[in-house]
Amino acid sequence: MQTTVSLHQKKKNMETSTRQTYLDWLRIFSIIGVLFFHSAMPYVAEDGWHIKNHETSHLLMESNYFMHLFRMPLLFFISGTVSYFMMQRRSSLSFIGLRFRRLFIPLLVGMFIIVPPQIYMERLNNGYTGSYWQFYKTVFNFVPYPKGSFSWHHLWFIAYLFIYDLLFAPLFAWMASPKSIALKQKLAVLAKGKWIYLIMLPGIVWYALLGVKFPETNDLAHDYCYFVYWLLFLLAGFICITQPLLMDSLERNRRFALTIGFVSLIFLNCLRWNKIEPGEPQWPFGGFNFTGLFLALRAIVGWSWVLALVGYGKKYLTRKHKILDYLNQAVYPFYILHQTVIVILVYYIVQTQNESILSKYIYTVGMTLFVTVGIYHLLIRPYALTRFLFGMKPKTEKKPIVTDEPEKTNDVVLLSA
Repeated sequence: MQTTVSLHQKKKNMETSTRQTYLDWLRIFSIIGVLFFHSAMPYVAEDGWHIKNHETSHLLMESNYFMHLFRMPLLFFISGTVSYFMMQRRSSLSFIGLRFRRLFIPLLVGMFIIVPPQIYMERLNNGYTGSYWQFYKTVFNFVPYPKGSFSWHHLWFIAYLFIYDLLFAPLFAWMASPKSIALKQKLAVLAKGKWIYLIMLPGIVWYALLGVKFPETNDLAHDYCYFVYWLLFLLAGFICITQPLLMDSLERNRRFALTIGFVSLIFLNCLRWNKIEPGEPQWPFGGFNFTGLFLALRAIVGWSWVLALVGYGKKYLTRKHKILDYLNQAVYPFYILHQTVIVILVYYIVQTQNESILSKYIYTVGMTLFVTVGIYHLLIRPYALTRFLFGMKPKTEKKPIVTDEPEKTNDVVLLSA
């Protein structure tokens, strides 16, 4: 019996040393979700953004509210699995060097080339009359946005991911090595029953304790709650892919996670739609305890949907389509570019008259997809320099030989979006 278990464990370890198709598909769908989310931001009610339409929609706001609970957590979870794959057969220093090239270089490119047009269009919308080049000089004053013109805007995700990998590179290297085999065997206990969902608890407790006092800023310096909250999703992804039995448990219990996520979401919205939440006059509870419970409910929704999506993805997103490799390479440059394209387009779209919010939103999504994919396909993908600047692997001259064997770790495409 023990021999059978050992053989099964070895087989699972071999599987997780190679790229997992379902994670690629989840990565792609996550970026598509980001496209819909950011395209809606100019038209959602209440939430501020760089450029806003004169009329806004509370229904779009509700959709974005729901997506925001799990879209970035899912990306961080997947990024944790990517860090594991990239650590295979690499030392800590080699891993850090690779992350510097794949994360830090694109972040610099983004902050000095990609993000400034967003700030400029926002300034134009607010009455600025100078040329772009007059504005661009102010970037080098290095005064943080919004007072100044220096920012990473939506690329905060890349900055956070880079810092996480710098901090945890030694731990990741140890976890990916045979030295951690004893810990991995102990982690297998969580694969029994529904114990896997204990990995939710640190994130839920942390968010419940600090979510109100320290709201999300994405500026690193003041993001005390969310910096750790996002990190816990990344670590959960790394741990689950390190011990493949945990991923099996997520697949096996996917319906349970979805049920918890669905019921929690309905309950959360029943409270919100009746204005029974902290800060509202109808909120009948005082003190920290009940506020913390409300925040815990938000975190439960986020964690449950992330783990459910991973479980369902592992079950059903196993088919490797011929377009998968193209999409998998495109998602990272797409993420870097997409919000700048949205802001530029929206500056002109919101000026149109007699158009519904729905038509503007659909046009924003469609044109952003068209323009961003066009830039990637025609101006980034073909050239070595632009591939390097956008964190892509060097382009190989020879076409890969198609075999039935899974792709090796070296071929894992980085997502930092």
